[in-house]
Amino acid sequence: MTLDWQNIETVFLDMDGTLLDLHFDNYFWTQYVPARFGEKQGISAQQAFDQIFPHMLSIRGSLGWYDINYWSQYLQMDVLGMKHAAAERIQPRPGAIQFLQALRRASKKIVLATNAHKDTLDIKFSRSGIGPYFDYIATSHQFGVAKEDPQFWQRLQEIMHFDPAKSVFIDDNEKVLDAARSFGIQFLLTVSQPDSQQEPQASNGYSSVSDFSILAGEIK
Repeated sequence: MTLDWQNIETVFLDMDGTLLDLHFDNYFWTQYVPARFGEKQGISAQQAFDQIFPHMLSIRGSLGWYDINYWSQYLQMDVLGMKHAAAERIQPRPGAIQFLQALRRASKKIVLATNAHKDTLDIKFSRSGIGPYFDYIATSHQFGVAKEDPQFWQRLQEIMHFDPAKSVFIDDNEKVLDAARSFGIQFLLTVSQPDSQQEPQASNGYSSVSDFSILAGEIK
């Protein structure tokens, strides 16, 4: 997809797996948390993973899936503290900062639209440097619905009064993109390789971006 940047006013961006490498989150939930939980329970990391993962899958896509307070209570562990301890793996995806800088120079309104819990934003921002570029930060927790629900966009619209026909949204989760499309967001892009340590993923109907520096070069 070639974006008509002259007619785009608002740029909605996901964080984890889009602006930031999803490797941190995948590592954190599939390796770091099971290892710590296993130590606490006196079982192996694999046994801990086998115990935790089915519950993760059962609530995937809900607010609980993205809520570190929920997981702290469920695991009886300090998940936020654990994120601080593992934060050295947080890093932007290729070209992400360059893209944000190009959007700022072009005077686009830049909005973070994320399912990430608000308590994790400071960790992600301090490690990645993306925080200062946003004009507005919208989290699913403030609206009470995950981004997979079209109501997320309705509630955001009530606050920002943006024009969906002059908006672009980039996210690595196609269910989230489906919800944005249902609401009427005109331009939608997915990310071909959210986790730098995994193989690129095929899209089921969305144009994809692999390196944000390519998009940055298109913005005039």
